[in-house]
Amino acid sequence: MSSIVLFDDGQHKNVLLEEFSPGGAVQANQYLIVHDRQGMILDPGGHKIYSKVLSETSHLLAGGELRTIFLSHQDPDIVAAVNGWLMSTDADAWASELWIRFIPHFGVDQLVASRLHPIPDAGMVFDLAGSKLLALPAHFLHSCGNLHLYDPRSKILFSGDLGASLGVQYREVPDFDAHRRYMEGFHRRYMASNLVLRAWVSMVRTLDIETIAPQHGAIFRGREMVGRFLDWCEGLECGSDVLLGLYKVPEIG
Repeated sequence: MSSIVLFDDGQHKNVLLEEFSPGGAVQANQYLIVHDRQGMILDPGGHKIYSKVLSETSHLLAGGELRTIFLSHQDPDIVAAVNGWLMSTDADAWASELWIRFIPHFGVDQLVASRLHPIPDAGMVFDLAGSKLLALPAHFLHSCGNLHLYDPRSKILFSGDLGASLGVQYREVPDFDAHRRYMEGFHRRYMASNLVLRAWVSMVRTLDIETIAPQHGAIFRGREMVGRFLDWCEGLECGSDVLLGLYKVPEIG
């Protein structure tokens, strides 16, 4: 496990935790935000990486306290080990109100169930030791209860599965046009529709963003690269735009 600092002004830090996904599992990024030695972990992942991510998080907090576990949606590569995090830390976990009654099926113990909290559809503001962090609605991108996190201090948007790339060997996108082939298949299949993408783009264009950090693959660093990605999302046909032709009864024999 290694950690890559994305932002650090001496008081506020954003860190990418690199993990070694088990064979056959999709690669996933974890992110830690630390402000005045208080931490928020984003989409901490499943059981195979739990001990490594917890150890690295403890090291980075350096005697500080993990306060918040942010769960962008309900997928196992995000929430499967949440019971371990709740049992081994004093942090509270937050997820879309749509998934609060489903997440316990991953094995959340009754002793810690009261520390799993709902985020309303409209999003909310987190206070991390005085630093404000915004949970933004990103519903149907891809989950029906999906949320992103924006950090105004670092100007980083943590975008979950939106912006995900599969099979890349670099941490930051060096060439957007060359990078598109690592995103297109995933986004056309997993994102709901261009209508939803355009609504999301319209919302995030109101924010001051210097970096977009997805949960899978490489990050988009710099305003020009962020702009290229938003333009691409705005024009992408996906989901119901391209898949309605699959609704046919399979032929027998």
